[in-house]
Amino acid sequence: MIRALIVATAVVTAGAVWAQDQVVSASGAMLRGLDKVNGQTVDVELGSGETAQVFGLDVALGDCRYPADNPTGDAFAFLTIWEQGQQQALFDGWMIAAAPALNALDHNRYDVWVIRCITPSAD
Repeated sequence: MIRALIVATAVVTAGAVWAQDQVVSASGAMLRGLDKVNGQTVDVELGSGETAQVFGLDVALGDCRYPADNPTGDAFAFLTIWEQGQQQALFDGWMIAAAPALNALDHNRYDVWVIRCITPSAD
């Protein structure tokens, strides 16, 4: 089981490195928040460099990237998340839309994950 996880992580990492030159930064991201106590969800659209409140958390989006040849493909976003009124970040790193559990927010009440990047609409 652990061996399979290590192999899967290596494959994802290798794919990310290979695709690094083939990604595009988006203007923002669509995030989803979950309050695990009452089951309420909320979708939040954030621009790069913006911060928004998601239930009792403040969420800042550094960047959202997606494959250049597949705008609806696997998005990954750099997020910083902290509890309102606190200074120390609960999460600071890249979150992958297709695999949110790979690098997830660890909070007893709230969950936040990336849905997709905000891409320019086709003309």
